[in-house]
Amino acid sequence: MLTRELIRSGWVQAMVRAAGASGVLDEQELAASRAACLGARPPGTPIWVFGYGSLIWNPCFHHVERRVVRVAGWHRRFCLWTSLGRGTPERPGLMLGLERGGSCRGVAFKIAPEEVESELEIVWRREMVTAAYRPVWVAASGPEGRLEAIAFAIDRRHPRYAGRLPEARIVEALATAKGPLGPCCEYLFNTVAHLDALGIPDHRLHRLGELVRRRRAAASEASSEASSERAGEQAPRALDPATAEG
Repeated sequence: MLTRELIRSGWVQAMVRAAGASGVLDEQELAASRAACLGARPPGTPIWVFGYGSLIWNPCFHHVERRVVRVAGWHRRFCLWTSLGRGTPERPGLMLGLERGGSCRGVAFKIAPEEVESELEIVWRREMVTAAYRPVWVAASGPEGRLEAIAFAIDRRHPRYAGRLPEARIVEALATAKGPLGPCCEYLFNTVAHLDALGIPDHRLHRLGELVRRRRAAASEASSEASSERAGEQAPRALDPATAEG
């Protein structure tokens, strides 16, 4: 699992560079992106970060408050290919991104004013490795009221943008991909479980979860049957006493 220490050490960037990926942002580019985002915030706005996927259950940055919120005008979708963290070049996985339209429920995390610089550095090192996302300010609302938050929307111009994939292809990728951070299906299952625990289930993700479990169960059953057949072929045959020599 990704940790705060791994992010701070530069492990994520090193992993991506070692794999030969292009477009990895250096420290100056990350700092410029953060500055541009903060420069666009409404005056006097506290710093909140909106999580809609793994940030919900593994934020890795310090925060002083969290709220369950709804963001209008955006929805989460599996639309970003990953051939590193939870996939390989031969069998890439899929990650969530924010797309325009609909609405999305998730968690907003408030960062203390004195920790904004250090904690957003961690957030940017995690989310903006190759600029597959673009930081945007979104309006969020919940029982405690309205707030403005930084969210990471998919950049449709990025080469790893997957677009609107058929459901079957999404299921195949989630069920079979695995990388240094673990199986891609864990990312889906953890997101579903934590959304449920927060009382904001995502029914589309639930459906994907069921389909992925069925796909993995069928693959496991097929593998077991194939192993049994191979074992049967390799087992020594009993000697027929009627034809035995001697």
